Amino acid sequence: MAERVRVREIDEDEGRRLLRIIRRGTGSVVTWRRAQLVLLSAQGMPVAKIAEVTFTSTDRVRDVIHNFNADGFDSLYPKYKGGRPKKFTFAERREIKKIVKSKPAEHGLPFRPGAWPSWPISWSLRGWSTTSATRAFGSCSARRASRFNA
Repeated sequence: MAERVRVREIDEDEGRRLLRIIRRGTGSVVTWRRAQLVLLSAQGMPVAKIAEVTFTSTDRVRDVIHNFNADGFDSLYPKYKGGRPKKFTFAERREIKKIVKSKPAEHGLPFRPGAWPSWPISWSLRGWSTTSATRAFGSCSARRASRFNA
């Protein structure tokens, strides 16, 4: 049988710091929750009971305790990465910026004032920016529909 999972011995200062995180209530909910799990374990509560009281899984409680034992208070704070990874390198962005600053006609593209489509089209990193085009097309098709229905 595996040994019971418990948080390492924490001293008085660490206990006060955990209590401060829990009582303060400001900041990240993730940090507050992790501190709560660690403090309950430090008070001698078994993993199954902690999971029941905090409405989480026993695996999650074990992970938090193991992480705290290994990394200390750093494990309480979430390390968010901030979304998708970047799709363009710095050099690619520089090349894109050169293209964006140029006119579409310089690249052999037929978009010029008065040509189809008649709405203004501009460059963007993701492709063509067509929000104004969508609005223009929507109002144009609404006028046509009202003409045919009349």
